[in-house]
Amino acid sequence: MSLSRKIAPGALIVLALLFASSGALRLGTDLGAALAAISDMPTADLPAEPATCEALPAALAQALKARGDALTAREAIIADRMAALELAEAAIEKRMAELAAAEEELKKTISIADGAAEQDLGTLTSVYEAMKPADAAKLFAAMAPEFAAGFLSRMQPASAAAILAGMTPEQAYSISVLIAGRNALAPKG
Repeated sequence: MSLSRKIAPGALIVLALLFASSGALRLGTDLGAALAAISDMPTADLPAEPATCEALPAALAQALKARGDALTAREAIIADRMAALELAEAAIEKRMAELAAAEEELKKTISIADGAAEQDLGTLTSVYEAMKPADAAKLFAAMAPEFAAGFLSRMQPASAAAILAGMTPEQAYSISVLIAGRNALAPKG
């Protein structure tokens, strides 16, 4: 016979059931003895009725009542504050909606104004281009260099060149520097 012989699974189950029933029998026997010992205990030491609490001292009762009144007053104050906060929040939300509507209206107005200003600049630039270069050069010489540079940069290169040619070299140079330096600080992508 070899020691490595396999035990059938059914035999293991039967063995486990035998161990479990043996434990249950021992527990049942000991449980009965414990219950018998408890029933034999004397009950004379236990009071017949539960003890009643004495009345609270008047000072303690008054302090508890004062504390309850203070809490009730605090709750009322907090409820009033919450109601005020809700009203303020509603007013703020309404005002924010009004501000958003006003901002949209302002954007529309600015857009219209920008369009009109751009149209006016375009018309004025066309007028300057249509002028005789010598007359336009006198006019541009009287303008501030920044202002003149703005118009000259919008003109057709041939018209701008004819006007610059009619100006003094110093005036033409200062306007040319302004036009060339306009986008010098712009980000390069």
